[in-house]
This record gives sequence, structure tokens and C-alpha cells, in this order.
Amino acid sequence: MLAVIGAADIDALFRDVPASARLAGPVDLPAHQGELEVERALGRLAARNRPAGAGPFFCGAGAYRHHVPASVDHIIQRSEFLTSYTPYQPEIAQGTLQVLFEFQTQVAALTGLAVANASMYDGSTACAEAVMMAARITKRSKAVLSGGLHPHYAEAAWTLAHSAGVATTRLPAAVDHEAAVIEAIGPDTACVVVQTPNVFGTVTDVSAIAEAAHAAGALLVVVTTEAVSFGLLKSPGEMGADIAVAEGQSIGNALSFGGPYVGLFACREEFVRQMPGRLCGETLDAEGRRGFVLTLSTREQHIRREKATSNICTNSGLCALAFSIHMTLLGQTGLKQLAEINHAQARRLDRALSGVPGVERLTPRFFNEFAVRLPKPAAEVVAALAQRDVIAGVPYARLAPGAGMDDVLLVCATETTPDADIAAFAQALTEELAR
Repeated sequence: MLAVIGAADIDALFRDVPASARLAGPVDLPAHQGELEVERALGRLAARNRPAGAGPFFCGAGAYRHHVPASVDHIIQRSEFLTSYTPYQPEIAQGTLQVLFEFQTQVAALTGLAVANASMYDGSTACAEAVMMAARITKRSKAVLSGGLHPHYAEAAWTLAHSAGVATTRLPAAVDHEAAVIEAIGPDTACVVVQTPNVFGTVTDVSAIAEAAHAAGALLVVVTTEAVSFGLLKSPGEMGADIAVAEGQSIGNALSFGGPYVGLFACREEFVRQMPGRLCGETLDAEGRRGFVLTLSTREQHIRREKATSNICTNSGLCALAFSIHMTLLGQTGLKQLAEINHAQARRLDRALSGVPGVERLTPRFFNEFAVRLPKPAAEVVAALAQRDVIAGVPYARLAPGAGMDDVLLVCATETTPDADIAAFAQALTEELAR
């Protein structure tokens, strides 16, 4: 094989991989095992995981535990959905195209913007694509990233933007970020990226940021990691967003130990031709019957690379289908009720934790997630409470090591968080901090 491709040896084959990323020897795994032995070994590894529903669970920070109705899983496993995936031949994939059209309609309604694409990998890559899209539209090469933006989203945006020559200014971590963002906007700014609710859970009306960005000729990109919040809060479009991106995992998709998830992406109508991914449209055939088509397909798979708006090669179709089915089951009223329950449970959690000596809430306005400061390093507290079967949340330092917030803990409550779990968390935290 090496001779055929012209590589002198195995090291030459992997020369583009940095030496620091290479292993000195083979991985510590058996060279060969039978199928039954492999199943047993992997089963033992899987058993070491703790499902979110196994006890009190308060993690959020971009991935949220919500109830997914059994009907969602039942419908997505129907063969016409499960086998019809990428519509390379749209005329024989009408079911898939219709689902994506309905999905786009729902995303546009949730975000308050005119058009949405047929989904993306996840929220973080959608955020990165939004930065690139803004640079193409404004013909500027600088993006301002809010201090409230999820650190993983900021890193994904930097990775893609950096490789394309777009500079990113990442503001220091801030629980409330509005003033700093407005101050950072300049004449060379292509876009401002803000998150609401942000990574600390702070809910922000970004209308003032939108006005400042537009006055400077820049675009406003609004990020949302908790899609259920759309049921209660102002939509990005209402607040002046030009592009809205979100993580859709909260609706129809389980945590699944980290993925796969589904990215939501919407924008103003005048920017539609610079939107990455695919856009499904509705039409009539020669006999006047309703039909669906790929209206825009500006990916590398469809057009020349230099004209492509994205190199994303999938649209997370099955996750988008699950999102759309759950959203259809909820409807506008159901989503609002679900959001209200989430906020109510978060308020109960806040009241419980406010009674724990040494705990200080940092988030001024929240939906279902907020940040607290502890008198001990948050990672140590989380590890200690895990021994008590309470998963206490996400230490901010895990998302942004070296940010100087080792004592900050992100906690979340949803409709799946019973009052008994909140009480168990408060009791365990009280005992741990008293040690």
C-alpha cells in the first residue's frame, strides 16, 4: 500500500500529524478477540457510565436533559424515515424533503427570522459557520465573540475562522456581557456573536447590541444552546439578530453521552444565498400537485469548492427529524408550558441553593440554568457529591481552564428534575461545604 501511494515508510504516511500527537507504541488493547469477548469487554466499559436519569442530575452547559416522548423514537424508526437520508435524488426522496421543509419552518418560527436551513452538525459548528457567513456578507475579517459565549463555541469559531483568515476577538469571560460587547464593536467588525441565555445562564435582551452592531455596519449573530428557552423568551429576530444559531438537542434528542446533536441556523431573507448548508422549498409539479425540492445547495458536494458556502457534508437528518416530530407534538402552547416548567424548577433550585451557607448566585436573570460561586473549587465539590450519587453540575473551569473561575459551578434544572432531587442536592452540598 505504501509503495502504491508513494510513501517511503509508515512515518512518511503520517508526517502531517504532529509528533506530539503520535503514540510511542500500540494502544493498550488486545491484538485480537472474538466477537463474544469484544461484546463482553465493551459491555463492562459501558457499565462504568452513569446515565443522567440514574439519580439527581444538574448538568447543563450546552447539553440538557429533557423528556423525549416515546412516540418520537417510534416515528423516527419507521423505514421511510430511517432509510431515506441524503436527498441526492430529490424526486424520489419527497418524504425526506418534506420533513426538512417542515423543520425549516419550525426553526424560522422559533428564531423569528425569515429563512432557515435544513440543519447542521450542532450548535458550535453552526456558530462557526455564522461567523464565516458574516465575513462574506460584510467583506470584513474580524469577529467579536462575547465573554458569555460558551467556550467550546468560541473555540470552534476560532478554528474555522482562523483557517480562513478571519480574526476573532474573544472577550474575557463575563456573567453579564452587554456593555463589554458594545464597547468592542469597531469599524472593521464583521459580526458580533452573543449568546442568550449565555453560558452562565444569563438572559439578555440583545436589542441594544443589535443597534450598536448595525450602526457600525456589522451583523449580529445570536447563539442559543437551550432550545426550550425559545418557548418563553424573546426570539433572536425580535431583538434584531441578523443570524441566529442554536443547539437543537433539547427538543426530541437525548443527551446520548454527547451526541450526535443537531444545529439550527436561520437568517434574514436578504442573506439567504450566503447561508451554508441546504434549503428545501415547496413547489407544484406539472399536474399541480404539492412537491418539495432542494432550492439551494451551496455545499462542496454540489458546486465548485471556491463557490461553496460550507464544507459541511451532512445535515444531521435523523436528529432533525426527531426535533421536528417532538416540536410538532408540543406545538406553540406545549413549548411555552414546557419552558414555564423549566423556569419554575430552576427557581426552586435557586431557592434551595440560596439556603446553603457559602453559596452565592452570580447569574442576575436566568431561564433554567445559572452559575453559583462556591467557597471551594467547583471540580472538587462535584467529585465529592458524585460519591453521594448527586451529579452537581459542570465546573466552569472544565469548559475554560485557566479563566480564573475555579470556584464557579454551572447548575441546571429542567422538567425532569423532581423536587426530591433538588432537596438531595442542597443537603449534600450543605454537608460537603461544612467539612
